[in-house]
Amino acid sequence: MTDKKFELTDLATGKKSTLDVKTPTIGPNVLNIAPLAKDHNVFTFDPGFMSTASCESKITYIDGDNGILLHRGIPIEQLAEKSNFLEVSYLLINGELPNGDQLKEFSHAIQYHTMLNESLLRFFNGFHYNAHPMAMLSGVVASMSAFYHDSMDINNPRHREIFAHRIIAKIPTIAAAAYKHSLGQPFIYPRNDLDYCSNLLNMFFSVPCENYQVDPVAAQALDLLFILHADHEQNASTSTVRLAGSTGTNPYSAISSGISALWGPAHGGANEAVLAMLEQIGTVDNITKYVAKAKDKNDNFRLMGFGHRVYKNFDPRATIIRGMCHKVLAKLGKSDNPLFELALRLEEVALKDEYFIERKLYPNVDFYSGVIYSALGIPRSMFTVMFAIARAVGWVAHWQEMIADPGMKIGRPRQLYTGSAKRDYVDISKRG
Repeated sequence: MTDKKFELTDLATGKKSTLDVKTPTIGPNVLNIAPLAKDHNVFTFDPGFMSTASCESKITYIDGDNGILLHRGIPIEQLAEKSNFLEVSYLLINGELPNGDQLKEFSHAIQYHTMLNESLLRFFNGFHYNAHPMAMLSGVVASMSAFYHDSMDINNPRHREIFAHRIIAKIPTIAAAAYKHSLGQPFIYPRNDLDYCSNLLNMFFSVPCENYQVDPVAAQALDLLFILHADHEQNASTSTVRLAGSTGTNPYSAISSGISALWGPAHGGANEAVLAMLEQIGTVDNITKYVAKAKDKNDNFRLMGFGHRVYKNFDPRATIIRGMCHKVLAKLGKSDNPLFELALRLEEVALKDEYFIERKLYPNVDFYSGVIYSALGIPRSMFTVMFAIARAVGWVAHWQEMIADPGMKIGRPRQLYTGSAKRDYVDISKRG
């Protein structure tokens, strides 16, 4: 919606431009700077795109100053308390909560798309036994485009729906196959009688020679983690999916690009870094020492899992996940887990320290998620894979929103060029 104008004047030439101000449902206004290049022959400079709206979206809203996260307008606290991951997936993709029949139909579509083509499953034999699971996940997801030629017309709404069902259904199966390959264990086929998270845990931890019973608390914890990680607005991996998708590439390739972006330790590897930090600190007795190191600008040590690029207040997801962390460890008999006790004590100390209070360095969702994954028996190498399973839903929602936008354009960021000016080629015999 455009109902305001902004006038910009070039003080050197006196030339003026009138820019539209787009008004959001909630949040700051957005200035349409598109005319600047034509009117003034200038681009804007915004490293990291911290002040640039790259698209218009109706999916997720974040108020970082006040610790608010809304999916399609619904607070994350309400979804975490009352919903489940597949219902949240439907909400993100379709814009509204489903009624009973719609949820049943959607869940059925996901359940019955979980199997992988046997040829695709054999791809894993081409990976070395110690290949990183994210490398396998990215590669196999991209290869899905070689199997579904009949339903990859990105301009066909039904094809987009089929893709959404397939990727949400199959990415846990791919993840579990990657895990089993790393162990040298046989692949476990999905079971249609299990819910989404129970099926994932069964594929991870069951073996053909023994019966495996999924712990309902473990499945509940995983479902909550997936809800909390399902979408987070225009983050690096989501923006990557949108940028790749804007070229018109097939959706599996776009999702694979998001997986690769998520693999970066500054993005999807934060919960793994939290566990490594806790292990480095070692015991509660060392907290004071390491907090002092974190405050020393000349020391390389950093408190991982504190602060967030967007949230300048408490991460609302951290409050929710903290309670589940207690529940999981108590149920699994690990309430005396030294890493969790260390995490609680570190949080307590840091939140009372003026240094962290002034800088609003509050615990984020990654601070506890790694501890929960560890308690569930999921190895550290799989943490980012679990993140990718959850975030795939957000990627799908954003990709679909972008493709359905009649005003979609291929992404083409500009640059500030600071290299050499035009110069002549020098023959190699005349170079110093």
